[in-house]
This record gives sequence, C-alpha cells and structure tokens, in this order.
Amino acid sequence: MACTSTFPLSLLFASIALVAASPYFYESFDDESWEDRWILSEKDDYQGKWKRAISDGHEDYGLLVTEKARKYAIAVDLPELIELKKHDVVLQYDVRLQDGLECGGAYLKFLRPQESGWVPKQFDSESPYSIMFGPDKCGATNKVHFIFNHKHPKSGKYIEHHLRYPPTPINDKNSHVYTAIIYSNNTLKMLVDGEDTKTVDLLSNDFEPAIFPPKTIPDPEDKKPEDWDERAKISDPEAKKPDDWDEDAPMDIEDTEAEKPEGWLDDEAEEIDNPEALKPEDWDEEEDGEWEAPKIPNPKCEEAPGCGKWTRPTRRNPAYKGKWYPPMIDNPNYNGIWKPQQIPNPDYFELEYPNLEPVSVIGIEIWTMQEGILFDNILITEDEKEAEQYRQQTWKVKFEAEKEKQKVEESTEVTKPGLLSGLKGKLFELLRSAADAQLLSSYRPTLIEAIEKGEANPNVTLGILVTVVLFFLTVFYKLLCGGKRPPTPTVPVEIAKKEDISTPDDTITETKEEPVGGTVENTNENENENETSGEIEKEGDESSGTRHRRTRRET
Repeated sequence: MACTSTFPLSLLFASIALVAASPYFYESFDDESWEDRWILSEKDDYQGKWKRAISDGHEDYGLLVTEKARKYAIAVDLPELIELKKHDVVLQYDVRLQDGLECGGAYLKFLRPQESGWVPKQFDSESPYSIMFGPDKCGATNKVHFIFNHKHPKSGKYIEHHLRYPPTPINDKNSHVYTAIIYSNNTLKMLVDGEDTKTVDLLSNDFEPAIFPPKTIPDPEDKKPEDWDERAKISDPEAKKPDDWDEDAPMDIEDTEAEKPEGWLDDEAEEIDNPEALKPEDWDEEEDGEWEAPKIPNPKCEEAPGCGKWTRPTRRNPAYKGKWYPPMIDNPNYNGIWKPQQIPNPDYFELEYPNLEPVSVIGIEIWTMQEGILFDNILITEDEKEAEQYRQQTWKVKFEAEKEKQKVEESTEVTKPGLLSGLKGKLFELLRSAADAQLLSSYRPTLIEAIEKGEANPNVTLGILVTVVLFFLTVFYKLLCGGKRPPTPTVPVEIAKKEDISTPDDTITETKEEPVGGTVENTNENENENETSGEIEKEGDESSGTRHRRTRRET
C-alpha cells in the first residue's frame, strides 16, 4: 500500500533511533498492550473513560480523556524503584488539549512505594506521591505544578512543598511537552517545549513552605511580666476639663429664627382616603373587619408648601462640644510590645539532600470539565540529552506538523473570498501607512509590533485592530481639539427640575400655554395620551382599592 503521509514514516525512524536508549520508563501508547500495563482505578468517584486514540490530525496514538465533567484515575507500576536524590532524574511527557482547557488538570503523579498489599486499582486522590508535575487550570489557578512531598527527618511526617511562582502552561490546541529535571545538586529546572521556564533550588525558599524550619522559635514557657506596660500613649493626668465645657449640651437645637412658610395648610392631612375607591361587593365586615378606603396623597398639599402641624426645624448647636477627654501624652513607663524570647527550634534540621522518596508508580488522577486531553510519551530517565532526543524525535515531529496544519488553515482562511478578509487586509495596510506619519514617529515601533501580531495571529486580530484604531482616533482628536471637551451648556435649575419631574398635568398646562416646536394637532395628541394614562391610573387605583382589606376586628 502506498504511503499517504510522511508522518508515520518519521515516527518509524524516531523509534529506530531510540531503540538504543535505555530510560527507566517510557510509554508511547503505540500498541494495544498498554491495557496490560495501565490499570484503571476501581474507586467509585472515578467514572471517566480512558481511550487509546489517535491525535487529531496525526496517526500517533496517546491516552485520551473522552468525557467532560468527570474524574479520572489510572496508574502503571514501574519495573523498578527510581531514586530521586543524589543523581539526575528527568520527568517528561507531552499533552495535547485538543478542546482547550477551561477547568481541569493535565498533570502526572509520581507515587512513592505504597503500603503493603496496595495495587494500582486502588489509586485515588489520597494515594501518597513523591512528585506532582504538570499543567492545571481552573478559575484563578493557571500554572504548571511542581509539588514534592518531603519526609521530615525528625517527626517522620510528610509535608507538601509547592513551587511559589510556577510557570504558566500553554493553553492552545497543539501538543506541548513538559519536562522537570532534578539535578544531583538539588537544582530543579522546568522546561516547556524544551525552553527553560524555571530554575530553583529544592532547598531554597522558592517553595511554600520552605523545607528548613526556622532556627529559633518563641519560647512557649515565656510569660509577659505583670508590670509590663505596652501603652505608647496615656491620658494626661494633669489635664482638667475647662469650666465652660458643657457635656450635656445637645448636638442639635431648634431653629428659633425659622418661620412657618406662607400658605402652610395646618388643617390638611398629608394623605386622604381615595374618594374613588369602592368597597368590594364581597366584603364581609364580620369576616374582614371594617373596610377602609386606601390612602392617596392629598392633592391640596401638592400646591402648598406643606400640610399638617408645622414644627420648627433643628440646626447645629454652636455650644455643642460633646464629652470631654483629656489629651494623650507619651507614656513615661512604656516598655514596648512584649514578645517572648527566642529559643532554639527543637524541630530544626539541615540536610545536604531533600528526603525525596523513590518512585514506584506513575498515576494520572484528574478532574476536568473538558474532554480531548491526550497524554503521550511519558518518560523517566537520568540522561538530560536522552530526554532532549525524545523531545526532538517524538513531540517535535507532531508539533511541527500541527503548526504547519495551522498555517495552512490560516492561509486558507485569509484567501477565502469575503468582505471581512478583504477589509482586514486593507485596514492593516492603512494602519501601517498611518503609523509612518511624522507626528506618530515616537509611537511607531509599538504600533508596528501590534499590527504585526494582529496579522500573524488571527485569534487576536480583532482586538488589536480595535485597539490600534482607537489609539489613532485618540491621538488625532487631541491634535485637532486640544484634548478638551466642548463646554456643557448650563441648564437653569427651574427648567431642569421641570424636565426631570414631569406629570400629565404639567404637560397639558405647558402645551396649552406655550406650544413649542409643535402644532395644535400635536397638542391634542398629547392631551389624548394624558387622558388615556389618567384613565388607566384611575382604574389601577380602583382595582387596588377593591382589594384593600383590614384585619378582622377582635371581639
């Protein structure tokens, strides 16, 4: 049969080249025998289905997450224990997020030897591991984890130590390879696609918590002396309240200069019974109590300055001073903030190498909201160059094929006939010409860089176009208008209030007295609309009145 693609052939050559290599462990999922090695967890929480599947656009197999919103767990026993200290160890695998990653993990766990009788089908989130490594994204979390469990040499407890500032994973739909190299000098180097993204010392404070505890701790037996004074300031014992200081003076007093406004209606209530409300026909006074009409605002009060009993307003009391307190002065007996004395930390220790337990099992235990996560080329070796060789001859081949396919798709998209593609090209040409203007010379490098990114990456083209266009408009506006807005015309207070609070009566009165910019016909239409709204409002009042009931009167 004729070979229809050069990709499988390249993989064949890669396999031949790697035959001589001797890693501790390597898994490519290229044949059906993977099911004999990898064991599914039988715990009830892990219902996600794994599948050996071809990578999208390739003929290369990997281990695929097939369902969204599931927990997954699968593990493989290593042929031998792999020590993680006093010699170099390289952990590497590639993963492809074929449907992206919004919330989920794509990391591996390298488990330490388990309790006697443990088997991979018991693998779950509680299975103790030595190292957890790989991408994780959900909400604010978006990082390439590196977590190691360290055995405290005195207490014997295992403590998780998280890398403080981990690198960020690449969240696209291409294959990416993640590498962690633990050197014999305790240096950790993390690579993404073969590029160094983080280098730290395992024994440094780059991990949280740090491996080494503090040398000293506060003495738990130390007690603060009873006469220890922590007050930096105290009340002046010699200060006395002034004779004219009246602590009983109220904050507000009645404004004796205020006068009742002319036209105030003392005998009118602010609310009256709705004269148009009717008692419902089914109202039973024995069952429902005495019926009372609902209240409405008194229309007489709307035209008057106020209704009901008038009382003088209050104003600020100029004699008010409040409670008197003596001023504060420096405390002559101040001893400072007491702290217990420091003593040597009984849990302090020093190590030449971290206590990393050996690895006996590799597990994938994740929860994810996306399917399409494909794991491949899982490798453990002690040779950094060997790991690089695997990257170049396995992952690199796939990655370059994916990038080439992406370029073809993008070029096909660009060459498609359509108004949008043509407009984008012309707009980019126009923006380049505008960036060459003399008045924008200081901004030209930044503008050209943004334009080139927009042309190269269709995912951000629209955002960059909008940003650059807005920048041009802002610059030209400032040049033409001096960066100042035209003054806003001042509206008299009386007119503003009238326009803000309009009523049907206001509209009718204004239209009749002084129609502006309209005709008599328009005036009649306004009056008809106001009459209609008045009828609707009246019906609403009647409806609400008919349902207004008092509680049953007690007998």
